[in-house]
Amino acid sequence: MEKIYTMVAERLGLSATAVKATAELLDEGATVPFISRYRKERTGALDEVAVRSIETTLKLVRELEARKEFVSQAISDAGAMTPDMQRKLNDAASMTEVEDIYAPFKPKKRTRATIAREKGLEPLAKIIMSGKTSDPTSSAMRFAGKEGVKDEDEAIAGATDIIAEWASESTRLRNITRNTYRRSGSLGSSIAKGKEEELASTPYAQYADFSKDIRHMSSHQYLALRRAEREGLIKVKYALSNGNDDLDDALARAFVPRNASRACSEVIADAVADASKRLLRPSVENELSAELKEEADRVAIGIFADNLRQLLLASPLKGKRVLALDPGYRTGCKVVALDAQGNLLDDTVIYPVPPKVDLDGAARTLSRLISRHKLDVISLGNGTASRETEKFLKDYKVIDPNKIFVVSENGASVYSASDIARKEFPDKDVTVRGAVSIGRRLIDPLAELVKIDPKSIGVGQYQHDVDQSKLKDALDYTVMSCVNAVGIDVNTASEKLLSYVSGIGPALAANIVAYRAANGDFTSRAQLKKVPRLGDKAFELAAGFLRVPRGKEPLDNTGIHPESYHLVKKMAESVNAKPSDLPANNPLLDRIDIKALASQGVGGLETMTDIITELRKPGRDPRTDDNSDAFVPGVESFEQLTIGMELPGMVNNITAFGAFVDLGIKENGLLHISKISNRRISSVSDVLKLGQRVNVKVIDIDTSRRRISLSLLP
Repeated sequence: MEKIYTMVAERLGLSATAVKATAELLDEGATVPFISRYRKERTGALDEVAVRSIETTLKLVRELEARKEFVSQAISDAGAMTPDMQRKLNDAASMTEVEDIYAPFKPKKRTRATIAREKGLEPLAKIIMSGKTSDPTSSAMRFAGKEGVKDEDEAIAGATDIIAEWASESTRLRNITRNTYRRSGSLGSSIAKGKEEELASTPYAQYADFSKDIRHMSSHQYLALRRAEREGLIKVKYALSNGNDDLDDALARAFVPRNASRACSEVIADAVADASKRLLRPSVENELSAELKEEADRVAIGIFADNLRQLLLASPLKGKRVLALDPGYRTGCKVVALDAQGNLLDDTVIYPVPPKVDLDGAARTLSRLISRHKLDVISLGNGTASRETEKFLKDYKVIDPNKIFVVSENGASVYSASDIARKEFPDKDVTVRGAVSIGRRLIDPLAELVKIDPKSIGVGQYQHDVDQSKLKDALDYTVMSCVNAVGIDVNTASEKLLSYVSGIGPALAANIVAYRAANGDFTSRAQLKKVPRLGDKAFELAAGFLRVPRGKEPLDNTGIHPESYHLVKKMAESVNAKPSDLPANNPLLDRIDIKALASQGVGGLETMTDIITELRKPGRDPRTDDNSDAFVPGVESFEQLTIGMELPGMVNNITAFGAFVDLGIKENGLLHISKISNRRISSVSDVLKLGQRVNVKVIDIDTSRRRISLSLLP
């Protein structure tokens, strides 16, 4: 176990003590948010990123060690384990090294070498590999006519197959092949037969004749190549800059015994060339493909998770009553009125755009709803007919234009048809539920978006091409992280939102909602212990992230954990005050000497520092509102665009290769990573964030494909 902690610590550059403490907490069932927030003294104040890294790396290292144990046992059972082999296995730092050691002992399918062994030709292969015979053909004559071996040529061919298999299992030769590919390998593509016209009309047209060094291959390029190949548009193959002959020569030099006769050397070199073509290169190419895919997945999933975090932590529009519109042509524009908590007050349909147009009637209906329900702002979905509906709202002055917010409706239809939506609005159809989702996204993005599969929210790149298990794990963690960073009102949170709270999960979330429905609002955190099946461990993990506004205990509406309430009392006593005097009382909080209290053994310094922070802004929401004004587009149609035009825009998706910018029209513009900054940047998110307002310049317009290229450069 200590070895595993040391390996994790070395990989992450952290202290083994901190890793051990964190691993023990994780094994006890603690969550990443809980550990990073409430166990700082035990972990050495590791932040959430470090704790999450320990969690993921610990899993990988444990899987590696488990594989080592399996391989060690398998080789030992075969009676082939040696001290040197065991040492190499113990020192192996990757699955690749472990599999290289295991390769000669791995159960094999029936191969050419297997057939040759069945014919009794392995002794001949050993004779040739010894290099001592000056005439392998003469040695082969002894095997001719036996076990189905026709003549000496067939015997030599069979021995060559066996030697080729030995070469393919050689760790040294595999490493030479790997290193050659990594140093001078490239991945190229060509158009599949008969697919010229089809490819030209797809986003993959640039890969018609493509080649890139493996070491410089970007994640989005590799994923694009894979998808285009899977769709039958291109063929992809590896190549070496110096050709295959140089590699084969290097492999032969490494494998042919130094003092082998010329005749043996030629047979062995032929076997190595065969192994290179038939076994080594295909195997290494598969390895490289797996590595490229893993790295591409890591980058793509990381970008997706970062985008999702930005969406979930977008500023809520608290205290505002909302008129939400889901625009449409044929079926009209669905309209709902919501109170400040997102409760449905009213719903109807208006027809502000063709084919059925009633502008005056639509304006009267909206004005009536706004007046009747005292609505403050409009949340307008950005889908079909959005811009036409927005123009109608502004032309008819239904509300102050600065109070019209265009909201992404990606995933609204998924929510509207979900079990969650049916449970919330059993008597409403999907169109009303979708409009409610659009309105609630403005009121509280986090609370609403957690109800939708993150993959349906419309951010990221190639989400269906990456490892779905890893994607789900990363996105689920991101949602959990955001929910716990913000803190949840236990009396208003939905069942889905509660399920992401540390220590809760779906079953306990349902029990909390059922208890709340039967007994009314919670009046304290302690009352949570009355919820069926919510035991001491779940309470410990969850309590600090659940808020009880207007409860009997003021601290229940802060991020201070109940286990630390006694510390608040001690801190108050140190300045001759009561705990109730401390919240938002900065002069009084400034007088508390937490270092002195820590030295007296009252509590941990890190914990008391966090308590002071919470008391300065009790019940604070870490989400900030940087963009409270509505986005006002500069154009109304694609046809208005001209090269050189400067426009306001809003970033609505970030990828590895750039950012997509909403210009206020149906088509988004692409801001390539090379056009974002004069300095070289490694990540788009280093400069841009989702929802960020930017002033961009149009640098290219592809009318046939309706594509817009943008730049931030002067």
